[in-house]
Amino acid sequence: MRRFLAATAVAAGCAVTPFVVPTAAQAAPATGVVESVEPLAAIATPPAAGAGARLLYGSTTVGDAPTTASAAVYFPQGKPPAGGWPVIAWAHGTVGIGDDCAYSIAGPGARERDWAYLGAWLDQGYAIVAADYAGLGTPGEHPYLDGMVEAHNIVDAVRAATAEYPSLSGKWVVVGQSQGGAAAVFTARHATELGGPDLDYRGAVGTGVPAYIEDALQFLGPNVPPIELGPHLSAYVLYLLAGLETAHPELGIETLLTDTGRDWVERGRSACLEDFGNELSANNVVLGTLFARPLSSLPDAHGMLASYLGLPESGYDRPLFLGHGLRDTDVLTPQTLRFAATLMARGEPVTLKVYNEDHSSAVNASLVDSIPFVRALFD
Repeated sequence: MRRFLAATAVAAGCAVTPFVVPTAAQAAPATGVVESVEPLAAIATPPAAGAGARLLYGSTTVGDAPTTASAAVYFPQGKPPAGGWPVIAWAHGTVGIGDDCAYSIAGPGARERDWAYLGAWLDQGYAIVAADYAGLGTPGEHPYLDGMVEAHNIVDAVRAATAEYPSLSGKWVVVGQSQGGAAAVFTARHATELGGPDLDYRGAVGTGVPAYIEDALQFLGPNVPPIELGPHLSAYVLYLLAGLETAHPELGIETLLTDTGRDWVERGRSACLEDFGNELSANNVVLGTLFARPLSSLPDAHGMLASYLGLPESGYDRPLFLGHGLRDTDVLTPQTLRFAATLMARGEPVTLKVYNEDHSSAVNASLVDSIPFVRALFD
């Protein structure tokens, strides 16, 4: 009853007393079941939202282990339509892997961009369920770029939110950018099976999707790369190494690194993207100097990376929209275009649109195409 009253108050825009985040010693709730509801901080609430809430709910992490995850729910202004607000599951881009970086706690790193983007969807009459991903803002480590973990977290967040709020419809799509673009693609492939009969999954949108990055990452090692990369790229790689340590402790990723490399990975576990990137840049960090042994010295390194990062190339049962900036240097743009071409060649229901934009600015540029694409999914 306490949770129900709190959820009702939050949906109505009223203040409620925050609940305590569960500790690791407490049992996680069943998957897709809300454990508690908290008010969102102003910093984590889009200006266009009529109301918002932070949910703690049951999901899974590495090895299908049960965990407590968190998500933000944003409601449009006004009264819900008959049948409830249709739902967009927002899969956010990289914010960092520390708890303080969680979207439902600190809001987006690219604040102006994301609030404009999510505001456009809210203005169209969609409620938004934004999963933080396992280990962000809740107990445990975040297995960065583990697409199947993120897919479970996203579907479970939608199930939890739609069960908690009668004003939400069971009809939903997933929309994501960058890290979240890959998460949206994984979710698109598995949403129907993971969601079951209680949810009505309609399709997906992914922008800035990183594809086949395992082809480049396999060459990481001493003096590779030999030059300083952009601060975000360096941060992404260090987050990924931390994620691999979390998902595959048996690999001994730390043994590939120098003492300095291990120190930078450890710093990355708590530093959010913008601050971490600035720190890496200020210290002129060159990733190739952080390795004692090449990543390729691991057994079947490419196969291991592909199993962890590789995007599904078949089996999509609903339409998928991919939007990409041709000046995107945060991900390997030719590889993303290769991924889209692979899906097209296999007869998958994919639509590709490209924009003369970089990684960040393509997000809002894509709205001219993605809004009508999503609207058609609900017709």
